[in-house]
Amino acid sequence: MSEQPRRRPAAAGAGKPSGKQGGRPAKPYRRPQKDPVRMLAFEVLRAVDERDAYANLVLPPLLKKARQDESFQARDAALATELVYGTLRRQGTYDAVIKACIDRPLREVDPPVLDVLSLGAHQLLGTRIPTHAAVSASVELARVVLGDGRAKFVNAVLRKISAHDLDGWLERVAPPYEDDAEEHLAIYHSHPRWVVSALWDALGGGRAGIEDLLEADNERPEVTLVARPGRSTSQELLEAVGEDSALLGRWSPYAVRMAEGGEPGALEAVREGRAGVQDEGSQLVAMALAAVPVEGRDARWLDGCAGPGGKAALLGALAAQRGAFLLASEKQPHRARLVERALAGNPGPYQVIAADGTRPPWLPGSFDRVLVDVPCSGLGALRRRPEARWRRRPEDLEGFAPLQRGLLREALAAVRVGGVVGYATCSPHLAETRVVVDDVLKGRGAGARAVSAELIDARPYMAGVPALGDGPDVQLWPHLHGTDAMYLALLRRTA
Repeated sequence: MSEQPRRRPAAAGAGKPSGKQGGRPAKPYRRPQKDPVRMLAFEVLRAVDERDAYANLVLPPLLKKARQDESFQARDAALATELVYGTLRRQGTYDAVIKACIDRPLREVDPPVLDVLSLGAHQLLGTRIPTHAAVSASVELARVVLGDGRAKFVNAVLRKISAHDLDGWLERVAPPYEDDAEEHLAIYHSHPRWVVSALWDALGGGRAGIEDLLEADNERPEVTLVARPGRSTSQELLEAVGEDSALLGRWSPYAVRMAEGGEPGALEAVREGRAGVQDEGSQLVAMALAAVPVEGRDARWLDGCAGPGGKAALLGALAAQRGAFLLASEKQPHRARLVERALAGNPGPYQVIAADGTRPPWLPGSFDRVLVDVPCSGLGALRRRPEARWRRRPEDLEGFAPLQRGLLREALAAVRVGGVVGYATCSPHLAETRVVVDDVLKGRGAGARAVSAELIDARPYMAGVPALGDGPDVQLWPHLHGTDAMYLALLRRTA
């Protein structure tokens, strides 16, 4: 199930129907009509496939351009958004259905044809669009972007798909849970099998928990705002959004959830940088690091992997309230510029630099608090970036492993004795969380030495947040906490 890349260059003519038209007279030619909503959705899917783009970056500018036409209404934008994200989230399920309706391997279908088929499958199986409208609109899109010949292939496949609803298809294409639990869950909940396995290992427990988690990954997340302390308040944001359209955060006193959606950039506080968009789990990580007591000096803080700047901006605001200095370091210059933008106007002292955290320019023991939110697979944010689940491979974790360990070792070297380090990652995969921390503490790895540090129980520094496990580290979950699956380990340097 989705173990290999779904889309590959196809043989010439792949995806075209075979056979002759028969002896019936040809119908008069009708020029295909462009549907701006489905054309926009198709453009996003092609960008995701061809350029490894992320839909959350490609879709907004296309919607902004489409709105310049007065005929493009809010409901059109909502439908385009649903078609894009619904198709990406359910890609694994739809692949299995499409595969059952064609006479060739899925990889031999031209990628643009497969995108049109997937959009059509989502309209048929994942929305309330009437069957005839879903098929005809998809065929019309195929005529525009693929040509009349391939449109006939699309028509034939979609008519086969329309024979059953989603539940009916799942019964046909997924093995029974009792025969192959992981493959059953992979197809039913549209995740690659290896991701199902990894999430299940990290979560533990039986069937109910993993199904709840996979279902949460397929739900559209709320937009969550952060009121940066000393510069804005959650009450200000609540009133700006409208109390009928927003809710206070579940756990963070700085969080406001835009329950009805909306455009964060339209808010004055966001435009001025006094507030921003930040998942509540990300807020909790920064707040926890800031809440741990340290004896003696508490004047110099470091964010060692600061891009794109959300945690740095919150840390900077918290540091400013105590008169502390924040150094925000980011290896990639373009991401460092994003950090500068996020921190602009911070009331306390700060500096942004472009530097490699594994080869730091600062002296050992320079800081009192250090955060490293390390690069990772991103399996904790599949709600927001559904395409990431199809893009990642198990071997990717091997590439991240040395970097994650190197960043944590250097973070522990950067903090003074008695200071605290927060190791964070937006992935619940054990190979990126507890295994990394354990390896660094015990000196595992080529040339590595054991580090003089101890784990701090992180749970008390997320006061009021339930279901935090046995500690001392913390794993947040979409289905339990309504956040991204953020991981946090807190460590204090002892020598």
